[in-house]
Amino acid sequence: QVQLVESGGGLVQPGGSLRLSCAASGFTFSMKAMSWVRQAPGKGLEWVSTISRLSTGTSYADSVKGRFTISRDNAKKTLYLQMNSLKPDDTAVYYCAIPKSYGSRDYDYRGQGTQVTVSS
Repeated sequence: QVQLVESGGGLVQPGGSLRLSCAASGFTFSMKAMSWVRQAPGKGLEWVSTISRLSTGTSYADSVKGRFTISRDNAKKTLYLQMNSLKPDDTAVYYCAIPKSYGSRDYDYRGQGTQVTVSS
């Protein structure tokens, strides 16, 4: 079955950096676009970024553009999110997800999430 396991979250000060990872299994990773989404306390799910299956295309929410970088290693079946210049507003549970297509905001699967807290 499909499994998406996120890691790398934690507590970081404003301006700091974190790198999230998502280990994928149970499907052909290289055949799927992949996304990061997040959910802040009391808010709905927010799309963060998507990468095409061969890394030829990436897209970002305006709120993270220029600060976050999505990448993937198809040989390792792993998705990454490098987060720099973190702000308190970035505090959320971060999930990796399989979108229905590269531009879709509907997801077939989502992991269990990893908590990111940005606070001094």
